[in-house]
Amino acid sequence: MTRPLLALSAMVAAGVITTGATALPAHSQPRATQGATPVRDTAISQARANVTRHADAFGFGAGQRLHVKDVVIDADGTQHVRFERTYHNLPVVGGDFVVHQKADGSLKGSTRAMAHRVALKSVTPTLDARGTAAKALKRSHGLVRDAKSTPELIVWAADGTPRLAWRTTVQGLGDKGQPHGEVFVTDATTGAAIENYDAEREATGTGHSEYTGDVAIDTTQQADDTFALIDPVRGHITKDAHNLSSSSVKSSSGTLFTDSDNVWGDGRKFSADRATAAVDAHVNTAETFDYYKTTFGRNGIKNDGRGATVFVHVGTHWDNAQWSDSCFCMMTGDGDGTTDPEQVDLDTMGHEMTHGVTSATANLRYSGESGGLNEATSDILGTMVEWYADNPVDTPDYLFSDQSTPPWLRRFDKPSLDGRSADCWSKSVGRLDVHYSSGVGNHWFYLASEGSGAKTINGVSYNSPTCNGATVTGIGNQKASAIWYRALTVYMTSTTDYKGARTATLNAAKDLYGAGSPEYATVAAAWSAVTVS
Repeated sequence: MTRPLLALSAMVAAGVITTGATALPAHSQPRATQGATPVRDTAISQARANVTRHADAFGFGAGQRLHVKDVVIDADGTQHVRFERTYHNLPVVGGDFVVHQKADGSLKGSTRAMAHRVALKSVTPTLDARGTAAKALKRSHGLVRDAKSTPELIVWAADGTPRLAWRTTVQGLGDKGQPHGEVFVTDATTGAAIENYDAEREATGTGHSEYTGDVAIDTTQQADDTFALIDPVRGHITKDAHNLSSSSVKSSSGTLFTDSDNVWGDGRKFSADRATAAVDAHVNTAETFDYYKTTFGRNGIKNDGRGATVFVHVGTHWDNAQWSDSCFCMMTGDGDGTTDPEQVDLDTMGHEMTHGVTSATANLRYSGESGGLNEATSDILGTMVEWYADNPVDTPDYLFSDQSTPPWLRRFDKPSLDGRSADCWSKSVGRLDVHYSSGVGNHWFYLASEGSGAKTINGVSYNSPTCNGATVTGIGNQKASAIWYRALTVYMTSTTDYKGARTATLNAAKDLYGAGSPEYATVAAAWSAVTVS
């Protein structure tokens, strides 16, 4: 049995608008940047009207639903409403878009992901879910035990060729007992593999962790007069995972850290006091929250004021850290047990939680060039958390994860110094692991911030080349990161590649500083310097 012909277009995911039906209420989680719910609701209503009014331009037809994902409202009232789309309740991957409108609600334009005018003859799969799940289990090489697979029927349009597909998530345990997942996308008609990628957003640390010294820590006093690592200002909590060996850590897992005298940890590496890692995790989560709120007015990872759950002591000798959307939590391991202590340094924590920000906004796919941009976003904004905190023990620099991975895991001035990352864009960049294709974005950020050539900053020597031989003069990392954040939250979509990132950041620079500004010119020059044109 087949269903009617699909006619889809530029699409996106979370309030619901349907053609030929009464509009349902908007999703309640994302808020306008300034937190004014009436302003946000008005912006969404105006965006709905614009999509309906310009249905042909948006490719919006009968049977489709638009879901509001995020709303950004500029100081001058300009509105940017981000949508994802479903058809007959099937999510459309690569169908997201942003509606840009003036303060009066009139349409200014739109930014679309890969898909536009999409048509499918049927939404009934030829291949069944059970067989697809079994094949995904066989293909999952990163999981060693307790693996389970969950298939979901989707419309795949991320590569510009829309088709019905199965998106199968395989979850289990990795080789060190850490939660790990892989996603396999297969054509639901032919069974052909479309792509696969890690379900988690993670950065690899392999070095010696430093802590943040003696710091003030926000806790909550409980009814029994004990203290708990519950941040009363930001809402996040910090727990001991007790080396949990589970593929599906939930926010309810583990044990909340409590203490009788509100004095936590002993400040030592490889400490027998399990609260020592919790101190760094708790404080650095607060620094990340404060960075986004103070700098961009973003109230939490999802911009909804909600605090995350942070787990320390995950897995057995797990030398890593990761963000998980499924539990809205951050997980950190204990290191390798001999040379690498806990993965809770400032930029690592900022990096992982920024994956949550990316997921809540542009949702850059964790594959190809968009995956490299996803990782670059976490490197860039995670590093800016370090600059924001300005901690004397962890001096701000352009060396990512230098405290937990001395001398550094990745660096910005010349990413290729790690032996694997790309300094310059080429046609092959999208085939690299996303942690190495991110080098192009990281290099752009350094050049835009500090410029090319030799320089010493906070005692660290840098020497950044350009791929085109040109000289670039930087505008400072505050401006460069502001441009990147606006590009991420307003102009990038799930399928943005490096060429699209150039366009998105130029649009952001124009919005913030003007089309004829030095900032706009530097953004363009820095992209040209990494051969993105």
